[in-house]
Amino acid sequence: MSSTIGFVGLGNMGGPMAANLVAAGLEVKVFDLVADLMDKVQGGIPQASALNAATDVDVFISMLPAGVHVAGLYLEQGVLDRLPKGALAIDCSTIDPGTAQQVAAAAADKGVAMLDAPVSGGTAGAQNGTLTFIVGGAADALQRAHPLFDIMGANVFHAGAAGAGQTAKICNNMLLAILMAGTAEALSLGVDNGLDPKVLSDIMKQSSGGNWALNVYNPYPGVMDGVPASRAYQGGFLVDLMAKDLGLAMATAEASKSSVPLGSLARNLYRVHEQTQGAGRLDFSSIQRLYKPELVGEQ
Repeated sequence: MSSTIGFVGLGNMGGPMAANLVAAGLEVKVFDLVADLMDKVQGGIPQASALNAATDVDVFISMLPAGVHVAGLYLEQGVLDRLPKGALAIDCSTIDPGTAQQVAAAAADKGVAMLDAPVSGGTAGAQNGTLTFIVGGAADALQRAHPLFDIMGANVFHAGAAGAGQTAKICNNMLLAILMAGTAEALSLGVDNGLDPKVLSDIMKQSSGGNWALNVYNPYPGVMDGVPASRAYQGGFLVDLMAKDLGLAMATAEASKSSVPLGSLARNLYRVHEQTQGAGRLDFSSIQRLYKPELVGEQ
């Protein structure tokens, strides 16, 4: 593969993704508003602006915080005007489906193929190249992107047309928030009644209550090594980001007139956790502290 790639957005997810492309021998032009992040992608080619990163490239990849940033990059800053006709643009941000569709339509008008490809797998998946890509857009564009997804990830799903990747990601994250809050609640109930959280976790893992949050990403400190709960909830997927994704779920439900009572409750729980415990920069499994405030400071 001889493609030249532009990559904008080098945070906790984007930085390792770009680094994996470099490690695969690709030429990657990188840009981030935080200049130090460009230096961390060893072998990447730092650029002075996002427009420079979009100049003379075959593929352009973005990983940004929210829809307003994606629309700003592609539509207002002029990245779509700078990309060569026939280029492929891949947005890996998690944003609202409407913005993804808007940008994809504008890209098509410019002769640029566009995919929305939000990811699942967290920072560990980004670092290890084991992400799951949930893709919306045309099948032929996905075929072009597949070799790059194979470098950065382990699974690729074609959810449907433009915006479908975002919808699927929103559904997944809403369910994840519900599962994490329910797991934390059950563990808290057991501990309040004298159970060891590890023993209770082992029981539920082998019973009908088993789920990803309990089995792989346990929220109770001291139960599982290598997860944020074992390091005072540092790192991982931030409460702020989960709250943002739950907001996207509520907006999507409103647009389709869907009933999401558990999703709404999960959003409120995360907002209370964020606002009353200053937990925005903690991992989302710290919702355990909403039920057990005495865990603050424990590792």
